[in-house]
Amino acid sequence: MRIVLASVFVDDQEKALQFYTTRLGFVKKEDVPLGEDRWLTVVSPEDPDGVQLLLEPSSHPAVGPFKEKLVADGIPFTTFAVESIEEEYKRLQALGVEFLQPPQEMGGVTVAIFDDTCGNLIALAQHH
Repeated sequence: MRIVLASVFVDDQEKALQFYTTRLGFVKKEDVPLGEDRWLTVVSPEDPDGVQLLLEPSSHPAVGPFKEKLVADGIPFTTFAVESIEEEYKRLQALGVEFLQPPQEMGGVTVAIFDDTCGNLIALAQHH
């Protein structure tokens, strides 16, 4: 068994696609119309056949309160691994990504948290 798909709830799929591709550097993998929404996924350019991230619409009634509570408590929805958190932090800041927490060591991992502009907090993590 292996993970092939994970999702993140987004307020606007097109806005999310722009953020996740132009700022974070992921590439679009799937884009299939589904009524008013799309089956829209991105992948790491380092692993184009790897795990896909579904940019899933936030339209279900349970999603709004769930996301609001996570953000209010400063809890990231998901985490992306990076080789050098300091380099990635500087690169993303230069692209206008808003960080709520700069890189901070927490045991054997350094973590930074940013706003994905689509209603989520996302963490970057570098394991030592």
